[in-house]
Amino acid sequence: MSELDAERNDRELNGREPNDREPNDREPNDRESNDRESNDRESSGREPNDRESSGREPNGRELNVREPKGRELALEARQLDAADELAGLRTRFVLDDAVYLDGNSLGALPVSVPGRLADVVYREWGELRIRSWDESGWWTAPERIGDRIAPLVGAAPGQIVVGDSTSVNVFKALVAAVRMADPAGDGRRDEILVDATTFPTDGYIAESAARMTGRTLRPVTPAEVPAALSDRTAAVLLNHVDYRTGRLHDLPGLTAAAHRAGAHIVWDLCHSAGALPVGLDEHGVDLAVGCTYKYLNGGPGSPAYLYVRHDLQPHFDSPLPGWTSHAQPFAMHPSYEPATGAPRGRVGTPDILSMLALEAALDVWYGGSGGPTEGPGADTATTAGTGSRTGTGTRTGTGSGTGTRTGSGTGTGSGTGTGIGVTIESVRAKSLALTDFFLRCVSAYVPEGRVESLTPTAHAERGSQIALRCDDAGDVMKRLIHQGVIGDFRHPDVLRFGFTPLYVSFTDVEHAAWVLGETLGSPG
Repeated sequence: MSELDAERNDRELNGREPNDREPNDREPNDRESNDRESNDRESSGREPNDRESSGREPNGRELNVREPKGRELALEARQLDAADELAGLRTRFVLDDAVYLDGNSLGALPVSVPGRLADVVYREWGELRIRSWDESGWWTAPERIGDRIAPLVGAAPGQIVVGDSTSVNVFKALVAAVRMADPAGDGRRDEILVDATTFPTDGYIAESAARMTGRTLRPVTPAEVPAALSDRTAAVLLNHVDYRTGRLHDLPGLTAAAHRAGAHIVWDLCHSAGALPVGLDEHGVDLAVGCTYKYLNGGPGSPAYLYVRHDLQPHFDSPLPGWTSHAQPFAMHPSYEPATGAPRGRVGTPDILSMLALEAALDVWYGGSGGPTEGPGADTATTAGTGSRTGTGTRTGTGSGTGTRTGSGTGTGSGTGTGIGVTIESVRAKSLALTDFFLRCVSAYVPEGRVESLTPTAHAERGSQIALRCDDAGDVMKRLIHQGVIGDFRHPDVLRFGFTPLYVSFTDVEHAAWVLGETLGSPG
């Protein structure tokens, strides 16, 4: 079962892709009274998620349809939104009146991406063509973008390379971990431990890696890992957050346990990066992989990333030694000599269009200002194209502050930024507040006995999603989507709701729980 099948939900409301554009070249946030947005929005310039002072909720629902307890929760949601320091980030995304709680499958489109992609296609590719590998920084994009992701997962620059899919990176990391654990090649460390509850692709790849390296694969739950570790363990592959239940596993403790046993550990960060602190360097993680289309909002099929701790990089022996990871890639030597540092994790030619879309999407974290200003993360960003862009930050040559730039043209500006503008700690605090509030609202609105939460209540054990067991979950999710609440369904009986603090509001959360309660309390 592919993780991408959950993206189907975005298309069920109206038959179009979630961000289809009308054929008049409007930018994603242009608002006209006759466009595809919902009818209750007028041509006064209100954003699609503005709440009217009359008490109207999303999709035209009124507060007075709530029972007294519901009205209290709806008003509390407004108060929480008013106090939310991250609320302004919502305007950096293309959103409509639907309540979007599926960012743990596919993140929303940042407004900075379409214009940047247009510039890449029309100017960098269309005009500069092959020159863009040097002049537009295409060749160094995998490491440059890796350094933009690094602060979000608690890593210093020079340890993350962007490229390939999560599956490919899991394979590279796991095989390399086994090889590093057995430098003498005597095979004494003959076991690989894998998360028994893992997303299927990790399990498939672990099985293949075990065959390739002559190891035995032992599936165990994360809780069983400490007892299963021994001097036979070569490597451990675990998920930071369980994709079905939202359970957050003990990365520091399990990493330390693996190291005490002399094993290397690989963490899959797909459901944690961009939603909560990871602390790769702080906790001495050996290797990690993750996708970028969930909480990092890189877009469908955006490239994944590979983290290799600094001191392990000289020993990283990739099972896929491609030409771009060669020490002299353009010398075309017949024998392979690995590059030094993060580039050693590269394989083939970078997928530039999706990679640069991801780079633009990461502007959300940096206030649209470029990226880290120290070390390899400092870069030069091209800002050309036609349309509008709203953001907060500093841009060399154009002044600083908050505002909207509208116009067309081509030019290069320095992406000088002041470092990361949105801290992962503030995102985590809001994530926990959102999920706490959602569980309260579900308890208040949903008929007793209709759902069971599979997600731990303890903050230390909870990711940024809530999973509810429901007997008729598939049908219920279809009905929720029809009513403008977008989550997803996992076989056989799980409703998943992902909470992306960058654009999900407390009003969204209360409304979603209310619609869920109405759906489960009415005949199908």
